[in-house]
Amino acid sequence: MEINDLVPTPAPALDPTALAALVRQVQGPVLVPGDEGYDAERTGFQLAYRHRPAVIVGAECADDVVAAVRFARDQELPVAVQATGHGLSVATDGGLLISTRRMNDVRVDAAARTARVAAGVVWGQVIEAAAPHGLAPLNGSSPGVGVISYTLGGGVGLLARTYGFAADHVRSIDLVTADARQLHVTMDSEPELFRALLGGGHGFGVVTAMEFALLPVARLYGGQLVFGGEQIDEVLAAYLRWTETVPDELTSSLALIAYPDIPQLPEPLRGRHLAQIRIAYTGSAADGEKLVAPLRAVGPRVSDDLREMPYADSDTIHRDPSDPHTYDGDNALLSGVDVEALRRVAALTGPAAPVMCVVQFNHLGGALAGPGQAGAVGHRAARFALRVLSPLDGSDLATVRALHAEALAVVAPWWLGRNVNFLLGRHGERPDAAQVARSVHGAEEHRRLAGLRALHDPENVFRFHHAASGAADREPAVAASVPR
Repeated sequence: MEINDLVPTPAPALDPTALAALVRQVQGPVLVPGDEGYDAERTGFQLAYRHRPAVIVGAECADDVVAAVRFARDQELPVAVQATGHGLSVATDGGLLISTRRMNDVRVDAAARTARVAAGVVWGQVIEAAAPHGLAPLNGSSPGVGVISYTLGGGVGLLARTYGFAADHVRSIDLVTADARQLHVTMDSEPELFRALLGGGHGFGVVTAMEFALLPVARLYGGQLVFGGEQIDEVLAAYLRWTETVPDELTSSLALIAYPDIPQLPEPLRGRHLAQIRIAYTGSAADGEKLVAPLRAVGPRVSDDLREMPYADSDTIHRDPSDPHTYDGDNALLSGVDVEALRRVAALTGPAAPVMCVVQFNHLGGALAGPGQAGAVGHRAARFALRVLSPLDGSDLATVRALHAEALAVVAPWWLGRNVNFLLGRHGERPDAAQVARSVHGAEEHRRLAGLRALHDPENVFRFHHAASGAADREPAVAASVPR
């Protein structure tokens, strides 16, 4: 049983005539609690929390989304959306859930170097479709993450320092609004809404499709350097020095993981505290070898698989888990940091920690600090991101969040805010949810986006997102409805 099923809430009564009409109107399935397939449809990648809607519409096309939103308005139901379910800030309880996983069309225009994707597409599909043309999207580390919400949250990916945020390369967005209209949103047609969607996109409607640029990247030099726990202090110092020297063509991160001593893990990982440096470089392999020499000079590695690879193999750089599981996480965007602070974070989250932690330290800057499309991505000046994640199987959520807060407090002198895509768990329901929401963009930009959401959704149909508890100037809370 996941955390939000511990105290079930009775579903509201639905008008059977209206429900039967909805079933006739949509191509996909319509499910209510007790129906076969209901539990599977509401379950995403994040298993600690699940939506508990009164009705689910498994949309197969934009017209299905329109019908679902119209039904929800008539029945006075709030709307949530789920594609892959990697990020779930606020779970719907008794509302309508639109599942977009069946909307999986991908079209690549090789001549224009663009891709158009439907709402349920994941990055692996785009990578596969673009690769034969020598092109690549600005995807993240995991091929199983949904394209839409990742991009609307900004999107810090494998090529981020070279090309910037994924949101900076969006050409158009198809949106179903709160009054069940379909809009084709571009910088020319709806400039204010378009800019708001790029980085602040949660809560303006249901995104059904998106077109974005592809980049001429067919291959990478990359992989992992893995060091043992006894080298972590030296690795942190070397990595921090190294980030001052590398070109924008190189994007990297450093992960610290204290693996449990359990038989399910491979022997080289079991019970070890490891530092993993992940590298993606768009230059030549020969130049890449020269660039990583200072890191290899730290000493022996547990493993070292740096190599030239086709971009289609880029998921092997981070090796993110592909199986659904339970987790919660927080993050901080930083103007800088010193090595002693990183060492303190490593000690707090290492083998002596009360719960298992995965710490990731991302090197930002480069093209990420550029103006982009003048969108709503927050804190572009950040030089680093510090992320802390813990599995929740058998772990108390309060203990996990207290540890994460303690670790992030260490870097408070450099704190700028948070990245919305790295808020993992139901942060919209935290006691400090308003502060969390404002930290994504800053107070002034948060108020501007809240005003735009109120303009585009005056009846607050879309109310399931971290921003829902963060808009003090609007009651009931501002919400979100883009698939994740």
